[in-house]
Amino acid sequence: MTMELSMTIAIVAAAAIGQFFTALVITLFVLVAEVLEGLTVGRGRKAIRDLLEFLPSEVSVRRTGSIRTISAAELNVGDAILVAPGGRIPVDGAVLSGNSFVDESRITGESMPVEKIEGAAVFAGSINQSGGLEVRAERIGRDTSYGKIIEAVERAERSRAPVQRLADRMAGYLVYFALGSAVLTYLITQNINSTISVIIVAGACGIAAGTPLAILGGIGRSARLGAIIKGGVHLETLGKVDTVVLDKTGTLTFGRPEVQALVAAPGVSAEDLLDAAAAAELRSEHPLGKAIITHAKAKGRPVAEPEHFAYTPGRGIAARVTGSLILVGNQAWMRENGVAILASLNFGVEAASEVYVARDGALLGAITVADTVRPEAKRAIESLTALGIRTLLLTGDALPVAQAVGRSLGIKEIEASLLPEDKLARIQALILEKRTVAMVGDGVNDAPALAEASVGIAMGSGTDVAQESADIVLLGNDLVCLVETLKVARRTRRIIWQNFAGTLAIDAIGIGLAAVGILNPLMAAFIHVASEMAFILNSARLLPRKVGADDGGAPSTPFGVQPAAVYP
Repeated sequence: MTMELSMTIAIVAAAAIGQFFTALVITLFVLVAEVLEGLTVGRGRKAIRDLLEFLPSEVSVRRTGSIRTISAAELNVGDAILVAPGGRIPVDGAVLSGNSFVDESRITGESMPVEKIEGAAVFAGSINQSGGLEVRAERIGRDTSYGKIIEAVERAERSRAPVQRLADRMAGYLVYFALGSAVLTYLITQNINSTISVIIVAGACGIAAGTPLAILGGIGRSARLGAIIKGGVHLETLGKVDTVVLDKTGTLTFGRPEVQALVAAPGVSAEDLLDAAAAAELRSEHPLGKAIITHAKAKGRPVAEPEHFAYTPGRGIAARVTGSLILVGNQAWMRENGVAILASLNFGVEAASEVYVARDGALLGAITVADTVRPEAKRAIESLTALGIRTLLLTGDALPVAQAVGRSLGIKEIEASLLPEDKLARIQALILEKRTVAMVGDGVNDAPALAEASVGIAMGSGTDVAQESADIVLLGNDLVCLVETLKVARRTRRIIWQNFAGTLAIDAIGIGLAAVGILNPLMAAFIHVASEMAFILNSARLLPRKVGADDGGAPSTPFGVQPAAVYP
């Protein structure tokens, strides 16, 4: 039974006893409430649609040698699209020509503009800032990264969380309770006005309409933060999370090794050490070797081509460069080749891989290489702790490395050298302890744990398997976004339960006052509509602001760069 039926009974009853004005006013109040509900829910859905409408409706393309303006719906894969400074990029693709800084914060979460040159990848929904670009369309419309974000949010909007089903059941129970109270009131008082007032004052529309609106607002606001929640049930569960389990590589760290320090032996320059190591590693496919090459190129060092190259697994490299034998590898590799390791070398980097370098039997020094911790990770962990959330680090990496990363971030519970099945078992054990567990990971090895956790959260840069197994995807790989999304989820639950408690309290008090004749039908109708409006507006606080409202006009250019001429 619905609240509309109970209000219909009240209106008919009022008219039947000659209270036509009362029946008219009740009808008017109900219509006002319905209109408000429709407008508010419509605003929530429009906020989701506006995400897609953020893309330009018309674009300039180069076809058959001329530039034409066409509708975005007419775009084809392979089109060359011209994007002026301040314009929004409508497709996923690659830069054909031009140079500019692009704001990708809506897609990747990167706060700083990213420089784009010929061949660079660009994403739909990002904003071109300082120069004209010509972009080849590779994915258009719903196939773009931005389009997939919208589809995920729309699917989530259509899903129903358990709390929504509870709200619907409670609304039905309240209708039965109101009608039962009305019958009891009439049997005791024989007063038709009091009976009608009892039916009118009971309102469950606030929770019936306010609950899905709150879920919609929470999902939309999370999407604006860069977190795609795949359903209302996951938003609700996230709001109950009391334990967050984090993977290390690719989650707390960037997942790519970088040179941390050059520790040269006495009488050897850091440049000489780096040049020798880079030349020896030039043909290497080892991640540590690639990190050394990248560092050398970033420093502008010339990298000589080795005349001979040999790799020994688990040991290192022997390469001949300009007539000299260069050895690069671990301590065992140095000892096997008669190179003495100096105890005086001070690395100053905890839990980093040490790559030793020798030339013609003499030690040149060592290069420390380590994965880099995400700069926002410490702040995110501190925020989670402040929220009363228990944090654990589970990783397949070695214990010294895990402890170094964990201690630097303030994580006290650290477990290392874990296989995927070990992570899965640990998640299961936490759930058996009645914990509500969020698992954050990015790799294939995290997929079983992501699927088993109360709510699985994948990094946007993670593998497809991890993202498919997860319930939430962090597009920008920003752990602070995780904290903010968790706050949104908690706020959503809090608002829903405020609506529940408020509805029950107002109904109980209102029915009591109406039954004893203190409330007449007009006052009862006013209380009904006012409370319903209050609860709907309470839920509406979660709705995201209109897209573009905070753009403030044309985007600024980075570092004070003035917009260049658009096209030659």
